[in-house]
Amino acid sequence: MLVAPFVSELPFGEEMLHRGYQALQWGKNMFAIAHKTLSARLLNTLFPTEERTQPLSPELQAWIKERYEALLQQDWQDAAAGLYPPTLLFDAPWEEFLRFYPVLWLDLPHMWQRARSRRFQDFPKDVRLEDYPQYYRQNFHYQTDGYLSETSANLYDVQVELLFGGTADAMRRRVIAPIAQHFVTHPPTPPVRILDVACGTGRTLKQLRYGFPGAALFGIDLSPTYLRKANSLLATQTGDLPQLIQGNAESLPYVDNYFSALTCVFLFHELPAPVRQNVMNECARVLQPGGVFVICDSIQALDSPAQRPMMENFANLFHEPFYRNYIEDDLNIRLEKAGLVVKEIQHHFMSKYWVAVKPS
Repeated sequence: MLVAPFVSELPFGEEMLHRGYQALQWGKNMFAIAHKTLSARLLNTLFPTEERTQPLSPELQAWIKERYEALLQQDWQDAAAGLYPPTLLFDAPWEEFLRFYPVLWLDLPHMWQRARSRRFQDFPKDVRLEDYPQYYRQNFHYQTDGYLSETSANLYDVQVELLFGGTADAMRRRVIAPIAQHFVTHPPTPPVRILDVACGTGRTLKQLRYGFPGAALFGIDLSPTYLRKANSLLATQTGDLPQLIQGNAESLPYVDNYFSALTCVFLFHELPAPVRQNVMNECARVLQPGGVFVICDSIQALDSPAQRPMMENFANLFHEPFYRNYIEDDLNIRLEKAGLVVKEIQHHFMSKYWVAVKPS
């Protein structure tokens, strides 16, 4: 497989290009900070409540800034190394953002009211809740309709970009390098198949298409509306359209030993502990011997105790019923129980990454 097909696409010696990327990212970051500040002040005016967050120390704020800058540098270096085209660094869904950002503001009062009244199971009447597991029937983050409406699917990427200060795709792209490096030392048997578990709106699959243009891509998710959103996004790319399936990751609809690599981005913190194990067992089952499984999820208190106040703030502000358990859960042990070998742990900004392989 051609692992670094883009290495000479742009003259990366040009400092102006690097500065342009940094300016874009810092611009998105400042916009996100302004949005959070304004919305917080408006919330306190309309729905005054007692303070539910802890102030972040100067040391923790400095740590966040340092991790943010390190993420941008790693993103730049991976593109310079040819793991994906440099133009991807400047890719952003501007049209989608301009279209749905006003809708987000209109929806915020509904989210605030839901949070104030602690309602987290509000869904449209036409949704057949019995089609979904109990743990999934949540208004995660107090967002309207949970993950089960077109409105939710349209707003999700806007919300995540604001939450992470414009770095969501940069964090998603960190799954590319471990797979590419693994393929160099353990060349997969063709055809190369990569599955994104809980693919959501398809943003990770979009990054993977650029990183592995010759691979057959697959995605699975529980939400039909998010899959429709993903299909719309991915249909605009060149190459074969990824095969998307609605299904539960606890029972993956694929035969044993089918995929060369698997990714899973921002899923496990939204699962109860036993379900996390079930999903890992299934991922191990469908992964080929010698294949690689890369997880991207939230940082954890068990290895970042100094950052616990930030994680506690997240759990207090958003409806994440399984998050506090997740940040104390040793996923290394769970991966080993599933029959996988953890080769590496990485940290990039607000995310933690597990790189595990299935023994040959």
